[in-house]
Amino acid sequence: MRTLVVTPTYNEAETLPGVVQRILASVPSADVLVVDDGSPDGTGALADAMSVEDARVHVLHRLAKNGLGAAYLAGFAWGLQRDYDVLVEMDADGSHQPEELGRLLEAVGDGADLVLGARWVDGGAVRNWPLRRQLLSRGGNLYVRMALGLHLRDATAGYRAFRAETLRRIDLEEVASRGYTFQIDLARRTVRAGLDVREVPITFVEREAGVSKMTGDIVREAVWRVAVWGARDRTRWLRGVVSNRERTREV
Repeated sequence: MRTLVVTPTYNEAETLPGVVQRILASVPSADVLVVDDGSPDGTGALADAMSVEDARVHVLHRLAKNGLGAAYLAGFAWGLQRDYDVLVEMDADGSHQPEELGRLLEAVGDGADLVLGARWVDGGAVRNWPLRRQLLSRGGNLYVRMALGLHLRDATAGYRAFRAETLRRIDLEEVASRGYTFQIDLARRTVRAGLDVREVPITFVEREAGVSKMTGDIVREAVWRVAVWGARDRTRWLRGVVSNRERTREV
């Protein structure tokens, strides 16, 4: 399987070189696409230098910081145009361990359409994360399960592998979420499409350099978007119940 690891960056000059080296060492057959949103710290130029040294490294420059989802959508479009078989999401800050990538790819090879590197399943773990962040993540995933009826323990996970055909089937042009809600959105769409979504345990490691991109606005976007999706799902379900009853009366 031709594999492309898509790695969005914004001011990740301290961590990017090590992460890319670890990806290429762990899965030598994979390519890496750095999607840089005009980082003022020179991350883009650093990625360009790495691409000159290694043909497996590619760089996509974007002019503005438009959110994680937008960066991934741009990276997916780049990879799909070049006929990669598997597209992987991975953070550039080292929180997603490249050494565990083989575990995700093995599940794809076993038939999964989307594989989530999950923290909150048996065998999963987080390292150096404050209790507040753990509670926020666990609570957010509980909220997603209750609001959307998804039987996933870690729908917000950002370490994941998609079959290219999966991305083509879930209609990325309709995706409007741009922050971390993007992860929930794509998991939801894949489940709704009746595709095979699996979770494999990973160990999430808190970044040791750079600054986290998590903000209050990102959390608020997740809360209201999930609420809207849940309301729409319930409305469709109620309409289906009413329609079935009307057909039963007619018969």
